[in-house]
Amino acid sequence: MSEENLINVFTTLRNRFLSMASYLLDNDSDADDVLQETFCRLWPRRDKITSQQEAEALTTTTLRNLCIDNLRKRKISTIPIEEQHDRQEESPDWSEEHFREIEKIIEQELTPLQNEILHRKEYNNETIEKIAKDLGMQAAAARMQLSRARKKIRECYQRRIQE
Repeated sequence: MSEENLINVFTTLRNRFLSMASYLLDNDSDADDVLQETFCRLWPRRDKITSQQEAEALTTTTLRNLCIDNLRKRKISTIPIEEQHDRQEESPDWSEEHFREIEKIIEQELTPLQNEILHRKEYNNETIEKIAKDLGMQAAAARMQLSRARKKIRECYQRRIQE
């Protein structure tokens, strides 16, 4: 399948895949990251994909498997709402402490490019297309850098709170 055809198939079905990932992960940010990773994994195999049906099936399977991998990696401990409320009363700046920890991770762990893309996307609310254009890169590359930055932040944050 040609590059153009695969891109057309993917963009046509993007919303469906995104809603499937959002449903499975219950997190829009993770869903965006997993969808981007799915496309990146299929891209090198584009010459072996022969039809739209095959592209759709491979994308669905890859997306589902990456969602499952994401859920397995989470290992997030849940706290009942009452306990969480009690914790916040004990430490009123609880969320500010976490925010500062995340800021440290951003400064220390991300590359300058990832830092800039993340800052412009999250703080300045710029579109990926505008960021990519300003930085002289493809939108897909900017999305991948953003996805990698978010993943790095999650991993480092989880590692630091478990210490």
